[in-house]
Amino acid sequence: MNKLNELSAAEAARRIEAGDITSEALVAACLERIGERDEAVRAWAYIDRDLALSQARALDRAPRRSRLHGVPVGIKDVIDTADLPTEYNSPIYRGHRPKADASCVAMLRAAGAVILGKTVTTEFANNHPAQTRNPHNAAHTPGGSSSGSAAAVADFMVPLALGTQTGGSVIRPAAYCGTYASKPSFGSINRGGMKFDAESLDTIGPFGRSVEDLALILEVLTGRAAPNFSKSSRPRVGLCRTPRWTVADAATQGAVEAAARRLADAGAKVSDFELPAGSDQLFDRHKVIMGYETSRALAWEYFNHGEKISATLKPRLDEGWKVTRAEYDELREHSRRCRRALADSMREIDFLLTPSAPSEAPASLQSTGDAVFNRAWTILGVPCLTVPYRKGPKGLPLAVQLIGAFDSDTALLGWAHWAAQALQK
Repeated sequence: MNKLNELSAAEAARRIEAGDITSEALVAACLERIGERDEAVRAWAYIDRDLALSQARALDRAPRRSRLHGVPVGIKDVIDTADLPTEYNSPIYRGHRPKADASCVAMLRAAGAVILGKTVTTEFANNHPAQTRNPHNAAHTPGGSSSGSAAAVADFMVPLALGTQTGGSVIRPAAYCGTYASKPSFGSINRGGMKFDAESLDTIGPFGRSVEDLALILEVLTGRAAPNFSKSSRPRVGLCRTPRWTVADAATQGAVEAAARRLADAGAKVSDFELPAGSDQLFDRHKVIMGYETSRALAWEYFNHGEKISATLKPRLDEGWKVTRAEYDELREHSRRCRRALADSMREIDFLLTPSAPSEAPASLQSTGDAVFNRAWTILGVPCLTVPYRKGPKGLPLAVQLIGAFDSDTALLGWAHWAAQALQK
């Protein structure tokens, strides 16, 4: 029998509904795990234990509000919470207390979820490394910018957590820490009350311990019904190595190709898939679009508190201010053309299979890793889902990434469940 904190969100939800466990007992088990492990992992920016337990007790007495009722969720600290500090991991915002919850937090509360606490983010969800450690090996990065959310779920501190992705900030840390995670189609989850990094790229996405967990929370946050997990038909899979395939190490390349063979053995029709012409430029153009938008999103901080911005982020903002509007508009139009071309080329494909990250988590705390296998998909706005698969040469998790057509999120969740079962055999 698993400890309560080790339950998946879906299993915990079923047991709460059946009356086998209480939300209070589940939250208490998570808090106990945090007390045991967070000094080493450093996944949490803020926890109010009494507040979390009082939420759980109230929910145990209240009528059920959704299938998520009573399940605790961690919230990345770039997402506003009215009853907990929101500091964006920046000294500029020490002690900042928003007046209102972000939309996604308000929706989770309305659905009966327990807001367990705030998880560590990198500074303004950018690339300056945070204090979080990889729970599998503290000398390795957990990835970023949703460092705390990935590590907390992976280390059994909380069954679900929210992150945000502007480049690879959901998919990559999930891959490094060995969790499941989803970056939904752009705009699927309302971003009101989230600190913007880049308005045309930022996407809120959840971390969980199974595809079913992701479906559970996405049902609440997107309004889309959960998929039918009893699919028996055979998917059409595009093996997409991408123009950056050589950046992936041998273990990652081997894992992706082995996964393709395993899916084929399970009945999938697997074929090679090449990105449409011009898409190669997206891997490099992402940083220009992000730089333009991030510099302006942080204009107040840049002009008024520049001395409090890290030496990692400040030069990126300097460069972003040099990008002209004409250059930005041209890059955005090129991105739109690539989106249309990708939609056309995926008409006969159910999902793409591609790397989640170029390797297992690097042995460094000075970097959050390389988002090379995430940036283009983020620009394209399509749904992405990472599934843990195999271990790397240092014994850390590897993963594969599934990509769907824009707004095919429900179908992708269904196929991801099918793929995860096939890969576990």
